[in-house]
Amino acid sequence: MEMSTELAVADRAWVTTSPALDCSIETVICIPSFRRPKHLRLTMESIAAQRTERSFAIVVVENDAAHCESAPVAAEFLNSGKLRGVCIVEPRQGNCQAINAAFETALETFPNAQNFLMIDDDEVASQDWLERMVQATETTGAEIIGGPVWPDFDDKHKGGLKRHPAFAPAYHASGPVPVIYGCGNCLIRRAVFERLGHPAFDLRFNFLGGGDHDFFARARRVGFRFFWVTDAVIRETVPSSRTNLGWIVRRGLRIGAINYHIERKAAQTMWSRAAVMAKMFGLVPFSLYRFTRIALREHQAVIAMHPMVVAVGSALAVLGIEPQPYAASKIAS
Repeated sequence: MEMSTELAVADRAWVTTSPALDCSIETVICIPSFRRPKHLRLTMESIAAQRTERSFAIVVVENDAAHCESAPVAAEFLNSGKLRGVCIVEPRQGNCQAINAAFETALETFPNAQNFLMIDDDEVASQDWLERMVQATETTGAEIIGGPVWPDFDDKHKGGLKRHPAFAPAYHASGPVPVIYGCGNCLIRRAVFERLGHPAFDLRFNFLGGGDHDFFARARRVGFRFFWVTDAVIRETVPSSRTNLGWIVRRGLRIGAINYHIERKAAQTMWSRAAVMAKMFGLVPFSLYRFTRIALREHQAVIAMHPMVVAVGSALAVLGIEPQPYAASKIAS
């Protein structure tokens, strides 16, 4: 069913819904998309190829209202019946705006759904990804499930970066974990959204990133359980522009800024906020020790320098200096 793509200011618009959409399903996959229509096709092909008997739907969010290059790709899959679900346009740009639009649309459109998964538009899911993620929450009772996102470098000479913290998964064994850090491969139960409230991702992280880290940190504080599934694999396409030294340094600075803002947000008093600021500055000299230790183990300066860059990013954020990688002008197609 085609719907109008005309947008009122700051209003979401439904672009396409699949024919005979079943709104009673229990599992929804959310796909935020921004200026990557070619890779979105690969992402959606991997979703269409899932080996599962479960009924599921997708929610695709086009976050570039001016050009809407991703929406026709989503419409093709939905109108052909390859996938079931909806595609909407979220005109307010930014990482958190797009993800919030996806989750809110999924929660409202599918009131019986309990499992909400997410995959990015530069990622490809393994064929058993959905089944393994849902099985994990059913068998363990954990409300939040995470899985690895392995890099697929365009520049095959950069394979050594797989061990870099910017690209390596947080965990390497299946089982209960204290928390997960990213939403590029996750399952979240409805109860988590209901407990944490809306919007799910704090808009203060909209252009910096880290809304997912903050969301999961809040979920941990109120007692939700996390589980990691190593064989629920997603692969992320990493262009050459994201393997040069400049990008890796900026990524580390951003992680440092996110760490500061999450800790400061959790600090409830003037004294605890002052302690957070002091901690951020104190991490800079301590990172020199970590650099030496990692350099001796890894023999790669670009990996060893990561703790130093993160520490500097935290200290700069205290001073109000931080990157804005999710501003539209900073994102390449």
